[in-house]
Amino acid sequence: MSLFILTIFAVYGGMHVYAFLKAKQSLGFGPSVGAALSAFMVIMTLAPFFVRLLERRDYDLSARALSYIAYLWMAALFLFFCSSIVLDLISLVFRIAGWLTHARFSGVLFSAKTGFLICTSLSLTICVYGYFEALNIHTERLRIETAKLPEGTDRLTIVQISDVHVGLIVRCDRLVAILDVVKAAKPDIFVSTGDLVDAQINNLPGLRELLQEIKPRYGKFAVTGNHEYYAGIEQAIEFTREAGFRLLRGEVVNTGVINIAGVDDLTGEQMHIDKPEPETALLSGLPENQFTLLLKHRPVVNSSGPKLFDLQLSGHTHKGQIFPFTYVSAIAYPLNTGRFDLSNGAILHVSRGSGTWGPPIRFLSPPEVTVIELVRKAR
Repeated sequence: MSLFILTIFAVYGGMHVYAFLKAKQSLGFGPSVGAALSAFMVIMTLAPFFVRLLERRDYDLSARALSYIAYLWMAALFLFFCSSIVLDLISLVFRIAGWLTHARFSGVLFSAKTGFLICTSLSLTICVYGYFEALNIHTERLRIETAKLPEGTDRLTIVQISDVHVGLIVRCDRLVAILDVVKAAKPDIFVSTGDLVDAQINNLPGLRELLQEIKPRYGKFAVTGNHEYYAGIEQAIEFTREAGFRLLRGEVVNTGVINIAGVDDLTGEQMHIDKPEPETALLSGLPENQFTLLLKHRPVVNSSGPKLFDLQLSGHTHKGQIFPFTYVSAIAYPLNTGRFDLSNGAILHVSRGSGTWGPPIRFLSPPEVTVIELVRKAR
């Protein structure tokens, strides 16, 4: 884990160096401005550590203020970096073409200053747009016909939230917006597929009560994600259970209409905290004539054997949250977002997530609440 964190901060630090050099080349500022900008970039690189330190010492307001500044800066820097790299590549192509053909393309090439201003303006514009996109909760609908619902149950509504990341940034206003969509769907079953909480959950007044208000007919169920472990698994479990969810940690529950199985995220094993129940052992032996829902945070499917579940609900990927990080997310998790019909006849749905991690913005990846309609068909 420490190597992973060091790698992430090395990459993030490298992006700051790139942006500094671009600003220096374009604006030509002097030593005093350069020193001030360097100091600011060092602070922003280390800001996630400072946020966690402030939060642990119960400086909640300071932690929230710094988290907004630091994570909005993170988004702006990422977007600037991506747009500037694209502009650099276009410029390189024209320069190579000019060298090969002896043609002059100076008229279509931007100066360093113009290119810098274009990339800065673009990144800031996307950040503003993305802030409001993150507040616009979409309802994604999934309709599944099945012969495995019991007689007398013609339709069952399951509502999924995922990756809410309740913490310093996702608070009452954002949670209320998510839960309004959940309530409108009138769920029979309500599930959370991990990362309900973020790494900072010391002060969450009133948020448990908002989740407690939703009381579906057949219950509320949740599984752990990686951030439950980052937050501290014991306090994450306490928050989830007090919010009214039954936390499934390698167990199966029969609700009377369907089976619901849930497994812990593998982060627990990686951090040497837990050893998750093997998925095949958990699901093997369940009656084939009963519908089985599997809750699993990461969209990884064990599809080599027989069909052990009918529907798997996952999250984790956020669909990258901010384009073009979508492509990085898709490399790590090819089953990245939406519905996938698996080779063994089962279905996987991967949520884009209902909240945000880090930057409180989304770009070309709107947040979602998923409404699954199970419709009974004749056997």
